[in-house]
Amino acid sequence: MQKITAQQIRSSFINASRSEAAKLNLPRDFDSLDWDNLEFLGWRDEKMPQRGYIVYTHRGKLTGIMLRAPEGGSGKRRVVLCELCRDVFSKDDVYLWVAKKAGQSGKDGNTVGTLICAEFGCSANVRKEPPVNEINPDPAAVVVRHIAGLESRTEQFLDRVRAK
Repeated sequence: MQKITAQQIRSSFINASRSEAAKLNLPRDFDSLDWDNLEFLGWRDEKMPQRGYIVYTHRGKLTGIMLRAPEGGSGKRRVVLCELCRDVFSKDDVYLWVAKKAGQSGKDGNTVGTLICAEFGCSANVRKEPPVNEINPDPAAVVVRHIAGLESRTEQFLDRVRAK
């Protein structure tokens, strides 16, 4: 992902009002992010932990979405797979993050949701090289495939948020 500014982030949201975007809190480590190793910028709002954000260059345009996590976390302890990174080895919590749809549909109360890592660690998860074995003779190729899958599934989710 290319480095982006706070202003670019705030003006990219398709399912948040201008005032909501203006009030969002950037990630604590925003100034030191490793942009080269991010497919999307995802974070939880430090002051409103039930709120999360994803900013992604979607179809050539920087696109941000505001998400909401379930109250009290994921509830019962159960193992679920993040739909974006699909990391089967991650021990991180996965939440059902819900986004208002863009435009009038969202204003009418329509939402879409998907399972995403609670702390949005998907970019790091897909970069974990698997051990070399008969199934994975080239771990670097597996990482490239996982990154492509993360990008594709992120685009599909953003398409669902954008759909009328």
